[in-house]
Amino acid sequence: MHQISRVRHETRRRTLDVLRIEQVTPGMMRVWLGGDELAGFTSLGADDHIKVFVPGEGGEQERATEMRDYTPRRYDAAANELAVDFALHDAGPATAWARGASVGSTVEIGGPRGSMVVPADFDWWLLIGDETALPAMGRRLEELPEGTPVIALAAVTGPAEQQSFETRTALQAHWVHRPLADAGDPTLLLGALKAITLPAGDGFVWIAAEANVTRTLRSHVLETLGHKPQWVKASGYWVKGRADATEKFEN
Repeated sequence: MHQISRVRHETRRRTLDVLRIEQVTPGMMRVWLGGDELAGFTSLGADDHIKVFVPGEGGEQERATEMRDYTPRRYDAAANELAVDFALHDAGPATAWARGASVGSTVEIGGPRGSMVVPADFDWWLLIGDETALPAMGRRLEELPEGTPVIALAAVTGPAEQQSFETRTALQAHWVHRPLADAGDPTLLLGALKAITLPAGDGFVWIAAEANVTRTLRSHVLETLGHKPQWVKASGYWVKGRADATEKFEN
């Protein structure tokens, strides 16, 4: 029961075409990619990461390629389409590429290198994150079986950035609003978490936000709530004050 597994994938770079672009919220853009090289793409975990390769800073001739991690938001093998969500508040090169992309543009991706596969046999799920976590949270909500109890707690800048998810789960969604300048402050998310009563039974807890926020919430889940470490996955998707930095928390 609850056999969590890790699967390695053969990695390759793919050059893909932009098929269409959707504005999910004012601050989140969804880019649909496709092309012959997408065939055989594999992503088994809702929070997998691919590398997106984009032009860096500098002139057209000398600027180097940079890469950033993104979640495969949705993959449709039958239609040969892959969706990637870009949070537009980030001023980095990947966001600059997304803002300038149009149908017919091309981009290279790599990976995912592997997947952490969490079975759907848990009694309930708790998903916590900020804007950077919403693609993985949304994918998880879409993929979990019908009727699965899920509590989702997310921090965004305001009501306009709240997302609606296509899900069959028994979802309780809690939204916390704060300015981006406070995205590294765990106070509001921690307060909201403390106000939630978790269901009985076995639950899987998933946390992804700024590293200090994740660290604080993870400590509360493990030390105060006494949740089993093997049933918690916590990631610092970004680190305040450091460009292109992440932090992993091992149980």
